[in-house]
Amino acid sequence: MIVADALRAGTARLTAAGVPDAARDARWLLAHMMGFAPDRLVLHLQDEVGARAAARFETALTAREARQPVAQIVGERLFWGRRFRVTREVLDPRPETESLIALALTERFGSVLDMGTGSGAIALTLMAETGAATTATDLSPGALAVAGENAARLGLHPTFLLSDWFQRVEGRFDLIVSNPPYIAEAEMTALAPEVRDWEPRMALTPGGDGLDAYRAIAAGAGAHLAPGGRLLVEIGAEQGAPVAALFRATGLDDVRIHPDMDGRDRVVAGRTPRIG
Repeated sequence: MIVADALRAGTARLTAAGVPDAARDARWLLAHMMGFAPDRLVLHLQDEVGARAAARFETALTAREARQPVAQIVGERLFWGRRFRVTREVLDPRPETESLIALALTERFGSVLDMGTGSGAIALTLMAETGAATTATDLSPGALAVAGENAARLGLHPTFLLSDWFQRVEGRFDLIVSNPPYIAEAEMTALAPEVRDWEPRMALTPGGDGLDAYRAIAAGAGAHLAPGGRLLVEIGAEQGAPVAALFRATGLDDVRIHPDMDGRDRVVAGRTPRIG
C-alpha cells in the first residue's frame, strides 16, 4: 500500500469513529509511524508504507478510534519548540499554556517554582530559556517520573519534589507558576473523551467548584515568593474574576487577568509587594 492510500483509508476509519479532525490525526499518526514530520508526508504520497509501518499505523488507528489522544499514541508533544514525552500519567501540554510561558518571560527571574508540574513542560521550558534555578512539584509519582525523563532528554537538572502544593516546599522564589486542576466536578461529564477518559483525573479537577487548587496556591504564595516576586496561574476561561479575587484577598498586588492568543482569559498574575 502506498502512503496516499493508507492515509485515505485511515482518515475514513477515524471519520467513521467520530474523531474530530480525522484527516489531520491520520496524517500525524502515519507520518510518525514512518519516521516523517507530519508536514513532510505530502512529499511521500507515492512511497510504499512498508509492512512494519503499516502494522504500527493499524495499531495507532485502533487506539485513536478508542479516542486515545494522538500525543499519547505517539508518545510526545511539541511545546515551545521542544518535544516532551507524554503518557497517561500527565496532561497533554496544550498550545494555550504557552501563553503562561510568554508572560513569565517578560521579566527576569533567577528562581522558579512550578507546582503540579505533570510532564514538566512549563518548568523545563522556563529553565531551558533562562537558566533559572528550578523546583517542580507534583502529587503524582508517575507524573514526576515522566517529568524526570523529559529533564534528562533536555539535559536539565531541576529539583523535583513529591508534594501537595507547598507541603514540602522550602525557601522563596522569584516566580511561582502553575497549571493546576481547575475543571469543576459538574463539568467533567461534558469533556471530550480524549480528556475525560484518558488524562489523569487528579490533574483535571479538584472536585467541587474547581477553585480549590487556586485557594491553596493563593494561601501559600506569600510565604514562598521573594519581595516583588510573581505568581502566574493558568485558568479556565470563566475563572479569571474569582481567581483574581482570591489573589487580592491574600495580599497580592498588581493582580491582572491575561488572555491567550484566542482572546480568552488564560492566566491570572499577581506579585508580592516590593521592599522599599
